[in-house]
Amino acid sequence: MGSLNKAMIIGRLGADPEVRYTQNNTAVANMSVATSDRYKDKNGEWQETTEWHRVVVWGRLAEVCQQYLTKGSQAYFEGPIQTRSWEDKDGQKQYTTEIKALAMQMLDSRGEGGQGGGPSSGAAQKPQGSKDSANVSDEIVDVDDDLPF
Repeated sequence: MGSLNKAMIIGRLGADPEVRYTQNNTAVANMSVATSDRYKDKNGEWQETTEWHRVVVWGRLAEVCQQYLTKGSQAYFEGPIQTRSWEDKDGQKQYTTEIKALAMQMLDSRGEGGQGGGPSSGAAQKPQGSKDSANVSDEIVDVDDDLPF
C-alpha cells in the first residue's frame, strides 16, 4: 500500500499574505494560519487552544491569495506537508515544516475578516495536473485571463 501526505485546514490568517517572486517570476505567498479547538476541561469550563500553521502557496494561486485574503480572513487550505531546510547567515542549519497548499477556498462573506476583500463564498484552487490554470468561483479560468470577480 502507498502513503498519503495531505493536510486540510480551515483557519484565519494571522497577517496579510507575504508574497515574493522567484528569479523565474513565479509568485510565492507565505501565510500564518491559526486553527482553534474548543473543549470542556475537567471542571466543565470551556477552554480554547490555538495552533499556528505555516502555509505556502505558489503561482497564480499565490497572487489570488495576495489580492483577496487579508489578516483575519477565514480560508480553507489543502495540500501536502513538507519540511525544508536551509543555512542561516551564521551557517546554522534551520528547518521549517509547512503546508504546501495546492487548493484554497475563501470562506468569508464580503465585509468579514480583515478589510473584507474576498468574494462571497468564492473559491480558488489549482486543479490537479494543471500548471496553467486556476479555478475561481467553480469556473475554470486561463491564468492569462483576468479573474471573473
